[in-house]
Amino acid sequence: MSLSTFIELVNKKGKDRVPFFFVVDFELQKPKVWDVDSLIDENILFNFEGFSNHQKKEAISVHAEKIYPAFETYEKAFNHVYQHLQAGNSFLVNLTAKTELITSASLPDIYHASSAKYKMFYKGEWVVFSPETFVRISGNTIETCPMKGTIDADLPGAAAKLLNDPKELAEHVTVVDLLRNDLSRVSNNVQVEKFRYIEDLRTNSKHLLQTSSKITGRLPVGYEANLGEIIMELLPAGSISGAPKPMTCQVIREAEGEKRGYYTGVAGYFDGLSLNSCVLIRYIEKAGDQFFYRSGGGITAQSHAQQEYQELIDKVYVPTIGVYQNS
Repeated sequence: MSLSTFIELVNKKGKDRVPFFFVVDFELQKPKVWDVDSLIDENILFNFEGFSNHQKKEAISVHAEKIYPAFETYEKAFNHVYQHLQAGNSFLVNLTAKTELITSASLPDIYHASSAKYKMFYKGEWVVFSPETFVRISGNTIETCPMKGTIDADLPGAAAKLLNDPKELAEHVTVVDLLRNDLSRVSNNVQVEKFRYIEDLRTNSKHLLQTSSKITGRLPVGYEANLGEIIMELLPAGSISGAPKPMTCQVIREAEGEKRGYYTGVAGYFDGLSLNSCVLIRYIEKAGDQFFYRSGGGITAQSHAQQEYQELIDKVYVPTIGVYQNS
């Protein structure tokens, strides 16, 4: 489906208040939209904050071995990004990498065993269990809740370390400013309602703290007829790209060396009155007989390669699933 077809279809469904589900990839090359009733036939499952298109299924125990990317490989990509940051071509770049998972579980097994604010299984190709809202729209209020800044909660004084880390603060401020500007392109009265609050993420193998902010705006009356343009105007999501977006996305392509596809794209559900959507992070994809977990973090001029590599590793988890550490 082309972008123009996607926008036209979403606009029409929004105007007619017809429920639909959508997904858009990071590169904006494979947008898709479906009637919700057709998702099961398309082999797509989702559960967004308790709203789901399927009945709950009993989960089995899932275990996996993690094979992280070599630090030297990550460092090479990091150095490429850092050179652009030093040159002033970007202020913040979200750099990601793949960790191989060795497991006997299937993607549906992982989907049903996981617990998250947003989770989705897509056609036997990937599964996501995301903690991050892209945008919500209720009435004429639009809100976004970027997540930037992660720390292992088991470290002594973890919350204070996270909140007082100048690099994490600079990264968060940059993303909040970027998304405030994004919302200003589609809405009025944009404001940061909550700045840099801590969210607690617990799993069987990980306990993380992350900082988020809440930004809101007011959409014009009749915005539903332009819902397609609104969604596209905000993409790619600032929290998983960087600032400024056009140049930063070019740096990402150079450093990562391959397309992300639906990883760090967005997915959402419109019920005819309101919209809820997420950023497609905490993502496992299947390539042939292999499974890969994609993770990453924001790089600024204050970043250090070893610390950023550790954050990438800390984010390789599946909520409620026991995962064996690679020896």
